[in-house]
Amino acid sequence: MTRSPKRPPAGLPDKDTLLAFLREAGSAEKTDIARHFGLKGGDRRALREMIRELEAEGKLGKRGRKGFSEAGALPPVGVADVVERDVDGELYVRLVEASPDAPRAILVADNDRPGSAPGLGDRVLAKFSRGVDGWEARLIKKLDTETNRVLGVIRKSNKEIRVEPVDRRSKDVLLVPHAQGADLRDGDLVLAAIERGEQRYGPKRGKILETIGREDDPRAASLIAIAAHNVPMGFSEKVQQEAQDQELPSLKGREDLRDLPLITIDPADARDHDDAVFAQRDEDPKNPGGWIVWVAIADVAAYVRPGTTLDREAREKGNSTYFPDRVEPMLPEILSNGLCSLKHGENRACLAVRMIFDKDGRKTGHKFLRGLMRSHASLSYEQAQAAIDGPENGGGTDEVTGPIMDLILYPLWNAYRAMLKGRLKRSPLAIESPERKVLMDPGGGIGTIEPRKSLEAHRLIEEMMIQANVCAAETLEQKKTPLLYRVHDAPSQEKLFNLGDFLQTIGKPWNKGEPATTKRFNKLLDETRDTPHAEVVNEVVLRTQMQAVYSPENVGHFGLNLDRYAHFTSPIRRYSDLIVHRGLIRGLGLGKDGLTDREIAELPAIAEQVTMTERRSMAAERAAMDRYMAAFLSERVGATFTGRITGVTRFGLFVRLDETGADGLVPVSTLGGEYFHHDDRTHALVGERSGQRWTLGRTVEVKLVEATPVTGGLVFEMLSDPAPRDPNAPAARLGVRGRGGDGFPKRGGGRPGGPKPRGGKPSGGLKGVRKGKRR
Repeated sequence: MTRSPKRPPAGLPDKDTLLAFLREAGSAEKTDIARHFGLKGGDRRALREMIRELEAEGKLGKRGRKGFSEAGALPPVGVADVVERDVDGELYVRLVEASPDAPRAILVADNDRPGSAPGLGDRVLAKFSRGVDGWEARLIKKLDTETNRVLGVIRKSNKEIRVEPVDRRSKDVLLVPHAQGADLRDGDLVLAAIERGEQRYGPKRGKILETIGREDDPRAASLIAIAAHNVPMGFSEKVQQEAQDQELPSLKGREDLRDLPLITIDPADARDHDDAVFAQRDEDPKNPGGWIVWVAIADVAAYVRPGTTLDREAREKGNSTYFPDRVEPMLPEILSNGLCSLKHGENRACLAVRMIFDKDGRKTGHKFLRGLMRSHASLSYEQAQAAIDGPENGGGTDEVTGPIMDLILYPLWNAYRAMLKGRLKRSPLAIESPERKVLMDPGGGIGTIEPRKSLEAHRLIEEMMIQANVCAAETLEQKKTPLLYRVHDAPSQEKLFNLGDFLQTIGKPWNKGEPATTKRFNKLLDETRDTPHAEVVNEVVLRTQMQAVYSPENVGHFGLNLDRYAHFTSPIRRYSDLIVHRGLIRGLGLGKDGLTDREIAELPAIAEQVTMTERRSMAAERAAMDRYMAAFLSERVGATFTGRITGVTRFGLFVRLDETGADGLVPVSTLGGEYFHHDDRTHALVGERSGQRWTLGRTVEVKLVEATPVTGGLVFEMLSDPAPRDPNAPAARLGVRGRGGDGFPKRGGGRPGGPKPRGGKPSGGLKGVRKGKRR
C-alpha cells in the first residue's frame, strides 16, 4: 500500500520536493499531488508543466493510466526473478520483464519461514521498499514455475521408454529407465521430472512422478490442461471438515427478504446459483417511470472466514475453473452447490443491493444490506427468454407459471429496458466475440460443438450484475474502505498504431493521433458490421485491448466505460468477490467477519494472486478447448472446410473454421514454390517473386491434414489461391521481411520443404464472457 506523507505548507513545490513526495508515497496522480500541496488555479497548471519537464528529464515515470512515480522506483508489490548471488551469499531480484538497467533489490530473508527460501532462478512475489543501501525485497511467497516438469505421453518400445510432451512448445522428450516404467502402458498420460545431472548430449533422462490418465480417454483434454497449467485439484481433509461444520446463519443481524420474490436465472447446466434478481416499479412520485432493482448475492463471507484453512485454499485456487466435462471449484461442493447456492425454495444467507433507476436508466441511489432470502424460482436463460418471447415468437409459457410471468419476469424485462437506455448512453465496448461450447455425450465422449446462443436474458443479467458491481465500488470508496478494483486500462499507442495500419489495408480511415474511446471503437464496429470485414475487424479491435486485472489502485474500466468497478457478484467462484464482500461488511458495519487489517495490508499481493489464477484458468480452459476441437475433428482428416485467416506470422497462417471455430495452422512451407515474407505493417505474407499475398481476415478454403488431440494441434493445407500483387505496394517492400542485411533469407523464412511448424493457435485478446464471469 502507498503511504500518504505528512502534508506540507500550501504552495507549489520545487522539483526536489515533488520527487521526495513521490519517493515516500510510492506513486500518485496529479490530483493527489495537487491536493497534498494545496494547489489551486494557476499553481495546478504550473504543476502540470513541472511534471512534463520531469518526464522529459527522465526523472518521472508513469504508474498505471494516470499515476506517476519517481523514475527507477519499484512498485509496492511485484513478481520478480532471483537473478544474482553476491560473494556474501546475498540474493538479488529483478522485476519480471524489466529492462536490463532496472534497479535490482536485495532479497531480505524471512526468518519465520526458513524452509521457503528461494534460490537462483526462482520466481517470487515480493514487497519492495527503499532501504539505507538501496531497494529491498521482502518475500511474500515463492512462485512454483515447474520448469523441471514435463507432462507427456508414454511411448514404449523394446529398446526404450519415452515421455513425449503434450505441450506443442516443449522439446523435452525424456527417456525413462525400464525398471521404473515396467507398469506403464503405451499411451499413458504421466507427469515426469527432468533428472538433473551432468548429461550434455542426447535425450534428457526423467523419472515418473504421477500417472494422470490415458490419452484415449475422452476426458483427457481436461486432465492434461489441469496438470499442464498446475490448476489445483480437490481439497484437503481439513478444508472438507471445515466446510462440513458450517451451518446456515440465523436472522440475527440480517433483514428478512424471504417474501421478496427473488429468482435465479442461470445456464441450464448450472449447479451453483450465486445471484438472484427482482425488479419493481418505483412508487416514489419524484421518480416517475423509475424502477427498483434488487440483486442478491450468496453470502460466502458468512462461511469462509479470514485465517481459516478454507480461506487459505480458496485464495490459493483464486477462482473456479470450467471445462466441458468438469469444474474444478474454488470452494468444496458442500458449500458451492449447497449452503452458498441460492437454491429454489430454501433459506439462504445473502448480501443484497437495492438500486434505484430513473426512466432513462440512470442510477439515482442504492443501498446494501445483509439478509436471509428464499429463491422463488430457478430458471434457465432459455426458459426465461422463451417465456418473455411468447408463443407468437417461438417461445412459450408452459414451464413458467402466470404469477412468475406477471410479478417477476415482465417487471425484470421492463426494468432492464430502462437500464439499457443508460447503457447505450454510456456506450461500453460492443465487441462481438462468439463462443463455442462442447456438448458431451452420455458415454463421456464429445457429442457436438456448437455456438453459444446470445439471448436478451443473458444481457439482462449481465447489466444488472455490472450495476451491482459499480455500487460495490462506489460504496467502498464512500466508506474509505480499501478494495480490489477490476481495472481495464486504455489501449497503448503502439496497439492503436497497429490497428491503424491494419485498417488502412481494408480502406478504413483511422486517425492514429486521436485518443482511444469506446464510442470511437463502437463507431468503427458499426460501420463494418454489414461488410465482409466485420469478423476480422472485431478480432483486431479485440486484440487491441489491454487485459483486465485486479488492483488495489483504480485506473477505471475502459471496456465498460466506467470510472470505478469491482467484482461483487460471484463470490462462490471468484476470491476477488469474496474480498469485496468482506470490505462491504467492514465498511457498513454488517458483522464481525469483514475485511481484516492484515488483508488490507496484503491487498497488492492478493491482487497479484487472483490475477495470476484467473489467467491460469483461462489458459487451461483454452488449452482444453483446443484439445477437444482436435479430438472432435480427428476423424475428419482429409475433409475440406471454409474459414477465415485470423493470424499472419512469419511461419504461417492461422485459420479459424466457420463450422466449429477451431483454429489451426497453414505452414508457410506449404504455400508455394517461392519465399513468402511477413509484412507486419499490412498483416500479410507476400510472395518474393510474384508479390501474391495472404492477408488477415480473408475467407479461404482449407483441407485438414493433421489433427493431434493430445497436443490440440491442427494443421491445414491451403486450397484457395492467394490475392494478386498489391499495385500500390512499393517494389522495394516486396521481399524485405525475413531477409538479412546481406540479402539472403534468414533462418525460418518460407523455404519450400523447410521444417513444418506444429499446429497451434494465435495468442492475445480478451475472450467473450458469460454472466459477469470475468468482465
